[in-house]
Amino acid sequence: WPQIAINQNHANQYFGQRMTPSIANNVWTRLKQINIFLTEIDKHGLAPEVTEPLKGQMLFWRAWQYFELLRLYGGVPLVLVPQNPIIADGDKSTEVPRSTSAETVAQIVKDLDDAMEMLPGRWPAAHWGRITSGTAAALKGRVLLTWASPLFNRNDDRTRWQQAYDANLAAKTMLESNGFGLAPNWANMWFQKNGAEGVMVTVFNDVSEDQTQRNNGWERAARPRQIDGGGSISPTKQMVDAFPMKDGKMPGDATGTYTYDPKKFYKNRDPRFYQTFAYNGSVWPYGGNSNFRMWTYSWHSSSGSTTPNRYTETGPNSSGIYVRKATNPSASSADGFEFSPTDYMEIRFAEVILNLAEAAIGSDKPGEGLQLIEMIRERAGVENEDGHYGLSAAAGNRDMLFAAVLNERKIEFAYENTRFWDLRRWMLFNDDFGTLTRLGMEPLDGTRRTGMWIYVKNADGSKYAGSDDPMIRKADGTVPVIDRQPPSGVEFVDHLDA
Repeated sequence: WPQIAINQNHANQYFGQRMTPSIANNVWTRLKQINIFLTEIDKHGLAPEVTEPLKGQMLFWRAWQYFELLRLYGGVPLVLVPQNPIIADGDKSTEVPRSTSAETVAQIVKDLDDAMEMLPGRWPAAHWGRITSGTAAALKGRVLLTWASPLFNRNDDRTRWQQAYDANLAAKTMLESNGFGLAPNWANMWFQKNGAEGVMVTVFNDVSEDQTQRNNGWERAARPRQIDGGGSISPTKQMVDAFPMKDGKMPGDATGTYTYDPKKFYKNRDPRFYQTFAYNGSVWPYGGNSNFRMWTYSWHSSSGSTTPNRYTETGPNSSGIYVRKATNPSASSADGFEFSPTDYMEIRFAEVILNLAEAAIGSDKPGEGLQLIEMIRERAGVENEDGHYGLSAAAGNRDMLFAAVLNERKIEFAYENTRFWDLRRWMLFNDDFGTLTRLGMEPLDGTRRTGMWIYVKNADGSKYAGSDDPMIRKADGTVPVIDRQPPSGVEFVDHLDA
C-alpha cells in the first residue's frame, strides 16, 4: 500500500469508527448492547443461576472491549449504562468525558473481578468456548501486565509489576484447579476440543451449509497451492532465524552444542521450528497424503539467467518457506481445505505462564521468572544442556530475562496475533525510549522483510540450468542432477543452496 492510514481499505475498521444513524457492528454498538443487557436482565424474574453466568459473560466482554480500546488509545470515555438517544437540544448528558488510563484500567479490572464471581470454573463439554472464571482471570493478568509494561509504566513502577504478578499467579492457580494446563503434545493441541491448553477459544466447525457454517480459514491459507491450498502465508527469514537451536541457544552462539549452517537452516532446531514451518524437503502430511513432502526449490531455465525462474511448485509463495503451525495432518484437500473446524485459542495456558514469568521478572523475582520460561521450553522438548534450557546467560539479569521472555513469546506464539502487542507495549519499533538498548534488541523500524531462494546447483558447484526438473528421474532412468527420493539405502547428496 502506498500509505498506512485509517482511511485505507487495509486498515482495521474495528476501532475508532464514527457513530451512524443505523446499527453497525462496532465497539460502541457492542458496548451499548452489553449495557442494555446488564441493566435489564434482573427485571424479569429469572433465577440467579440463570442470570449470573449470563451477566458474568457480558461483564467479561465489556472489559474485553475497553481493553482493546485502552491498549490503542489509553484512557477512553467510560459508558457503563445505556444512554437515552432522545435528548433535547443543548442537553449534554450524553457527552461523557475521556477517562484517564488509570481509571479505564480500574474499570476493566472491576468488571473482570465481578465476572469471576459469576462464572463457572469450567463449562460442560457441550459448552466448550464459553467464558469461564479462569478466562476472566487470565484476561485480568494480560491487562495488568500491559499496565506494568513500559508503554504505560515509563518509570518502571514495581508495584504495577507486583499487581500483574499477583493477578497472573491467581489465574494460573484458578485454571489449574479446573483442569487447565500445558498440553503435553505441542503439535496436536490445536485439534483438541475441550482441551487443557485453551483458556479463551473461538470455536469453528466443519459444516458446509451456508447458514450454519463457521469454518476456520487458516488451514486453506497455509497449505500450498500445489495441493489446492491458498498458499497465501509467507513467513520471513527473520522469523525462521528467530527460533533457537534444539539446545535453546540462538543460531551462531559459540557456547551452543550445535553448529549452525545457514544453508541447512533446518538442522538441529528447537522442536517447535518443525511444527511451525514447512521447508524444502520436509514432510507435511494432510488427509490425502500422509507422506506429502514439501518441495520448494527452483532452478535456472538458461545459463544466462540471473535469478532462478523455474519452480517445483505451482504458484509458489513469496518467501520459500511455509507456515504449517496449527494445520491438521488429517485435513482434506478435496474441498481445498475450506471447511476446517480447528479452533483458535486467543489465550492459551502457555500465555498465562509467560505472563506470570514476565511479571515475576518485573517484580524482582528473576529465579521464578526463569523457571517459568524453562517450563515452556521443557514442554516443547528443548534440550537442557546448560541447566537452563539454553538461557543460562540471562540468569539473574533483569533486562536479559525480559528479553528472554519476549523472545520466548515470539517463538511460542508465532502467528498467533501476540507479537504486535508485545512490540507496542514494550515500544520496540524504535529506540526512542531506550527499551531496545535495555533489552539488547534491534529496532523493527527501518528493516525489510526477506525470504529464501532455494535453488539447485551441479555437483561442481555451478548453477543448474535447463528445462527438466533437476531432481526428478526422467523416463529414460536418468536424473539431471540428483534424485530427491533415492532408492532405499542410497544416501542423498545435498545439491541445494539456500
